[in-house]
Amino acid sequence: MGEAAGKLHTARSRNDQVATALRLYVRDRLRELVGRVAELQEIWVHQASGHLETWMPGYTHLQRAQPVSLAHHLLAHVWALNADARRLQAAHHHAGVSVLGAGALAGSPLPIRPERSAYWLGFSVLFPNSLHAVADRDFVLEAAFAAAVLLVHLSRWAEEVVLWSSAEFGFVELDDTVAKGSSLMPQKKNPEVAELIRAKAGRGTAALAGLLSVLKGLPLSYNSDLQEDKEMLFDALDTAAGCLEAARVLAAGIRYRPDRMARALEGGFLTATDLADYLVRRGVPFRQAHEQAGRAVREAEARGCELWELSLDVLQSCCPQVEADVYDALRPEGAGRARRSHGGPAPERVAEQLEAARREVETTRAWLAAAADPPVYAAYRQGKLLQGL
Repeated sequence: MGEAAGKLHTARSRNDQVATALRLYVRDRLRELVGRVAELQEIWVHQASGHLETWMPGYTHLQRAQPVSLAHHLLAHVWALNADARRLQAAHHHAGVSVLGAGALAGSPLPIRPERSAYWLGFSVLFPNSLHAVADRDFVLEAAFAAAVLLVHLSRWAEEVVLWSSAEFGFVELDDTVAKGSSLMPQKKNPEVAELIRAKAGRGTAALAGLLSVLKGLPLSYNSDLQEDKEMLFDALDTAAGCLEAARVLAAGIRYRPDRMARALEGGFLTATDLADYLVRRGVPFRQAHEQAGRAVREAEARGCELWELSLDVLQSCCPQVEADVYDALRPEGAGRARRSHGGPAPERVAEQLEAARREVETTRAWLAAAADPPVYAAYRQGKLLQGL
């Protein structure tokens, strides 16, 4: 380029150029992660649509608590990832500040036009303060935070896959393509993909903690400490992308076992709360209803039977206000269908959640379609870079 090449560095500094390049990189990677999140959500939504009345225990403290449907459970993971998608989108937006033109820290005395650079690079906002522009790494923290929370959510689901695929639960069976055998024990089908997803969540939280430690106490404006942000940021984003891809493949390779889920509804008196709620509907104060339902549980436990297997006479000895219709509340499927409050496991409520989840994924897809590459990328691909600029 001859003599013109010597002018390229005019009014530019490594400080604003590196920050600009990092913002472009972060926005590209965040858009990729949003797309991967939507793919996993779509798998779970599809699976949930076939299990509105596949009843299973819901858990608290890893103890069987109340009946829910498999669809209701899967949608809980869908909504967690939906929050992740919105966090990633917000981080993408916050990274969209153009800092080119801030120079080393104090801008330039030359008649530069930072707003023109902002347009061509696809940034929606121009930096308000040159000192802040070169020092700011909040967008790095936000991207790492969004990735860390996403990984925590994936680790929760992965832990359930590990538990559910065990003989003790047996709620799912893993396809051979997503299970790993043992070098010694020929019968083993180990959920190693889920185990690795669970473990890698720690890398995301470690990266976030490391970034916060690097940035803590840095004086304005630029410091070489900021060179240390790349390794941790790149690892957090790479780990999130890899785990999302692994989760997508694993989720598609899971076969659910409604028979084992139904069997797990027995023996834990999961409808005791529904008995108390039944009594409340008949005018019994909840404290008394809770005590009476507890007596019925002890009676069933002593007889070695389920609550719905107690005779009406025995139930009335514990809960005087019950009538024959109490059995609708005591059977797990009846208890699940009765929970029609907002967001609950009743089939009609879950159907609403499914539709809402589909709309949210469509919104995400629309955002992805609208998040076009910066104009300078398009000009480069079309061979019109110099004409455009």
